[in-house]
Amino acid sequence: MVLMCGWLIFCQSCMMMRMTDKQAKTEFDQRGLHPHFVYLDMGNLRLHYVKVGADTLPTLFFIHGSPGSWKGYKQYLMDTDLLKHFRLIAIDRPGFGYSNFGHPYHLSEQAEMIYHIIKAEENGRPFHLIGHSLGGPVVVKLAEDHPGAYASLTLLAGSISPFDEPTESWRSIFVHTPLQYLLPGAFRTCNTEIWYFKKELFGLDTSYRRLNMPVTFIHGDKDPLVTVKNVAYGQQKLSFNKHVKVIIIPGANHFIPWEHFDIIKKHLLSLAE
Repeated sequence: MVLMCGWLIFCQSCMMMRMTDKQAKTEFDQRGLHPHFVYLDMGNLRLHYVKVGADTLPTLFFIHGSPGSWKGYKQYLMDTDLLKHFRLIAIDRPGFGYSNFGHPYHLSEQAEMIYHIIKAEENGRPFHLIGHSLGGPVVVKLAEDHPGAYASLTLLAGSISPFDEPTESWRSIFVHTPLQYLLPGAFRTCNTEIWYFKKELFGLDTSYRRLNMPVTFIHGDKDPLVTVKNVAYGQQKLSFNKHVKVIIIPGANHFIPWEHFDIIKKHLLSLAE
């Protein structure tokens, strides 16, 4: 019993996959950068995000996968080439980091909450959405709900196809029973939202015709977690859109934001042209 109690405490206190503002500030200061750490209050919920760069510039808005937090894009927010052309914002999605950590939310709820950040940060300049993995469907949902708000979408190994999702029926055990508390830290939220999203992707499937802005898919052809078939699905859904771009990275796995930074940075810089 003592061991079980100890494990439960460990599960909920460790593996949060986040960085404190103080720790982040120290790292940015070492590079001569001055980020803003923002908390946006929404009733009983506080959303946390980080922004770097001049407020007069176009925006690159990064949405992480599952599990994760804004720090997954830290390398991008510190890049001086990107900062010459863009203001960069990376968020803690609801349920992760310092945005009500540990409470999973449905796709539509997340998009609605995140849109409050976007509205708060509007500056009259182009606003580009970038989403990795499960951040991909969040990007699509945001764009379907408010298509006029965004200059472009970039999906990095985006998990958007409801027809190519693995069944993974075992996940329900860790959603609907007390066994969920055996999952450590952010992985409990991750498991639950994946279970939600598997069904909710079918809702996205009906509204792709709203996406008339440039859309870029970047995916590794050896991704074992989110099959590259998601790109073919996206191309089929956006066959009417003449501004779709595909970058397939040979031999790449799911972790392209970090392992193929140069390829993604080159694409992001092209958005400034």
